[in-house]
Amino acid sequence: MSVILGIDIGGSGIKGAPVDTTTGKLLAERHRIPTPEGAHPDAVKDVVAELAQHFGTGGPIGVTFPGIVQRGVTLSAANVDKAWIGLDADALFTEATGQEVHLINDADAAGLAEARFGAGAGEGGVVLVLTFGTGIGSALIQNGVLLPNTELGHLWLRDKEAEGWASDRARERDDLNWKQWSKRVSTYLGHLELLFSPDLFIIGGGVSKKADKWQDHLKLERSKLVPAKLLNEAGIVGAAMLAQEGGAATQKADEAEKPAASKDALKADGKASKKK
Repeated sequence: MSVILGIDIGGSGIKGAPVDTTTGKLLAERHRIPTPEGAHPDAVKDVVAELAQHFGTGGPIGVTFPGIVQRGVTLSAANVDKAWIGLDADALFTEATGQEVHLINDADAAGLAEARFGAGAGEGGVVLVLTFGTGIGSALIQNGVLLPNTELGHLWLRDKEAEGWASDRARERDDLNWKQWSKRVSTYLGHLELLFSPDLFIIGGGVSKKADKWQDHLKLERSKLVPAKLLNEAGIVGAAMLAQEGGAATQKADEAEKPAASKDALKADGKASKKK
């Protein structure tokens, strides 16, 4: 059994739990701390350090982030402080916890977990995991290997970003019933089906708890579709999976130089210390 701490940074709460990465099971009750107002990196790192101390697992830690993550550097900050942009967050959290930390996009983490331990377990080929909530997150996985940071909620569809038209927030904003919302989602999924030809769609996010209200209304030409199974545990499990693999899930095909924005001495030292 390999026990790794997974931490999921969300808009309202930062949650963590130790994970058995051979089974995908949480080994303790999740511990949640409210996300600091504004989600500045310095405040968030203190919460991550507190969670690490609370569980005391030792070894590497996996952490999700609600934005683009490239080799440990956070490159977008849609719903958090702009100070995250260009920050070597792996090094920041590694210094704060005294343990090796690996960051992963939150939707990618959920996708990895669902593909291995959830609704996609045992499925080969291309699996596309979509999380419907405030926006639309995406994770594209082929035979268990993640293509990170796909951000498919930002595809343009009908002269607007897809997530502004087909997310769960859009359903609430436009006062749509589930059948009306499902018609929009079917259009969006049909576009993704044309572009990527996935063998399986997994629908996650908050709507996965209400699959009985929408599943029969979604129409696809070729792909199978199922609701997610891991629900609120998916991000924690996926983060732990990444850390257990030493970050390899997001960089197998790309060992290139880190982004220029991360090249100050502190960040370089933080990365170098993890490679020893």
